[in-house]
Amino acid sequence: MKKLFVIALNILIIGGAIYLGYQKYEEYFNNPWTRDGQVRANIIKVAPRVSGPIVNVAVNDNQFVRKGDLLFQVDPSTYAISLSQAEVSLERSKVSSRGKKIEYDRLLDIRAKDKGAVSHKDLVRRQITYEESLLQIKSAEEQLKAAKLNMEFTNVHASVDGYVSNIDIRNGTQAVANQPLIALVDSNSFWVFGYFRENQLEQIAIGSKAKVTLMAHPDKPIEAVVESLGWGIAPKDGTVGYNLLPNVNPVFQWIRLAQRIPVRIAVNELPEGVVLRFGLSASIMVLQDKPEE
Repeated sequence: MKKLFVIALNILIIGGAIYLGYQKYEEYFNNPWTRDGQVRANIIKVAPRVSGPIVNVAVNDNQFVRKGDLLFQVDPSTYAISLSQAEVSLERSKVSSRGKKIEYDRLLDIRAKDKGAVSHKDLVRRQITYEESLLQIKSAEEQLKAAKLNMEFTNVHASVDGYVSNIDIRNGTQAVANQPLIALVDSNSFWVFGYFRENQLEQIAIGSKAKVTLMAHPDKPIEAVVESLGWGIAPKDGTVGYNLLPNVNPVFQWIRLAQRIPVRIAVNELPEGVVLRFGLSASIMVLQDKPEE
């Protein structure tokens, strides 16, 4: 009796294993999948808007920062002087304009009392001089705005929530305007690129459910959805060669390999303990809708 029980148990275990193996085979046979996947995210290349030596690095490598947090500061002393000069220039323009207005108003009063005392040419000349002084005020105001902006730009802040990566600056590093100094990985922008064979695209549709398995977390699959399909890849042949003719490499193989097309996958809620990092390897399976019975 005991022997029959053991035999039955073994048959049950083997049958269960075969069933699970068949289910797995069916899953991979019926659903397009690829091991060629990679986690991506938007990378913000943080660059200062002004030049100068850095006097304060406010973050550490790989630190998480919130939008608006200070990343680093460029020496503000030169820009503080420019700001003071712009303020003085504006005041000078206002004083000069008041003097020209007084002169213009005086000629208007004289002409009102005696039209022959002031020529029309002199009156127009004074009017033009006064109006030019008003334009000089506007110009000085714009220069002051620019000086204030440059002063603000000496403090460089995070534009998104994210992770500071690969910091290679310190106090004294020369910052150059519009030259990136820090990479900021946007923590709210992670997605996965799966590179599927071109003969699988017919089975993939925008909105299809998908399953993403990271190599870093093989036992914690992530629920996902197909967001978009790529519309092109860079050709290897066809570049301009000798005498402007296309440069085509000879092919010595009998088998033509299917091209890989990028498919963008949006991930849903992450399982506990799973953390996305730019560049992680992933396997992706696009699930086919089961036909209704």
